Amino acid sequence: MERRTRWTAAIFLFVALDAASLQIRGALLPQFEATFDVSPSLLGLVAPAGTAGLFLTVLVVGLAAGRIRVHRTLLIAVLGSGGFLLVMSGAPVYPLFLGALFLHGLSLGGVRALDRALLSHLYPDRRGRLFTLHSLAWAIGAVSGPAFAALVVAFADWRVVFALLGLAFLPIAFSIRGLDLPERMENERPISLEGAADLVRDPTILGMAGALLLVGGIEGAVFTWLPYYAGTSLPAALAPLALSAYLLAYVPGRVAYTVLAERVGYARLSLALVLPAIPAMYVAFVLTEGYAMLAAVFVLGLFMSGQFPLLSAVGVEAASEYSGPVNAISTSAIYVGMAVVPTVMGVIVGAYGIGVAMLVPVALVVGATLLIAATWFADQRV
Repeated sequence: MERRTRWTAAIFLFVALDAASLQIRGALLPQFEATFDVSPSLLGLVAPAGTAGLFLTVLVVGLAAGRIRVHRTLLIAVLGSGGFLLVMSGAPVYPLFLGALFLHGLSLGGVRALDRALLSHLYPDRRGRLFTLHSLAWAIGAVSGPAFAALVVAFADWRVVFALLGLAFLPIAFSIRGLDLPERMENERPISLEGAADLVRDPTILGMAGALLLVGGIEGAVFTWLPYYAGTSLPAALAPLALSAYLLAYVPGRVAYTVLAERVGYARLSLALVLPAIPAMYVAFVLTEGYAMLAAVFVLGLFMSGQFPLLSAVGVEAASEYSGPVNAISTSAIYVGMAVVPTVMGVIVGAYGIGVAMLVPVALVVGATLLIAATWFADQRV
């Protein structure tokens, strides 16, 4: 198999497993509560434990992409991603489980800091298409994760879910063990702190980061609070279908944007998608409830599904010689949004209720639209 094809397959499989490992956590919260005998407030530590580790590594490794031994970093990160899932599957106490989850996030970040940079060097003339395919792989993993967890738990203990996912990372490590990197990746230019500061001040990079921060906040709000909100108008057993409907829309959405990205332009397509997302989000979170809301969130997912890959491609196009640092900035921005916004919404839920809290993503999508428009304008001037 051609080297480029093997690298691409390994990256796509990794990101699908990454998404599955993220989405099964929420699906298995009741099992964690019963096994470890912890309160719901302590269960809330599951989300930040994994996200904090990933954010830290993405930022450090991505900014150091021109200085580190990339192949060794990728191999260790893949092995760690699987290995710490195996530790989680056997954790006897909750603190050990959270510690392994943090280290699992650190390991995931070692690959996520470099995967888009590697794809950009493997396919320098088709970055946007590969970025959307990369995100399509994430979407497929995200949709499959909860279903896989439910299937396994129907016949076995929840620990088996983590054990099987952990073992699934091993073929990736075996595949890339002796695989050479593309020359451009080996020659990625190192960046100083001053250079990183200059990079962030670039109008296109700055606009991309700000927009992704808000997009990450919207996704964090949906991933965390949509099932809870759906439970106010749907039977408890059906409430998780709201998140499934949203994530399911990512699959056809990202297939379509893979085709459109290079014809329309990354920033222009991003803006064209986020504009109708404003009324779609208002309809989904304000005007509808029950089964009508399920249809509305599917439509919303179609519009939002392309934002991360398209905006990431805008940033890499603006500074392709620093694809590692740009990837670190874009990935860090979206994960910061995913960590902060759901926490803020939790405070609002406690004070004013979930109906008021769901206005937060509606406001964020308006802000994201303005920033994407500014980014498109800056990109046009380059």
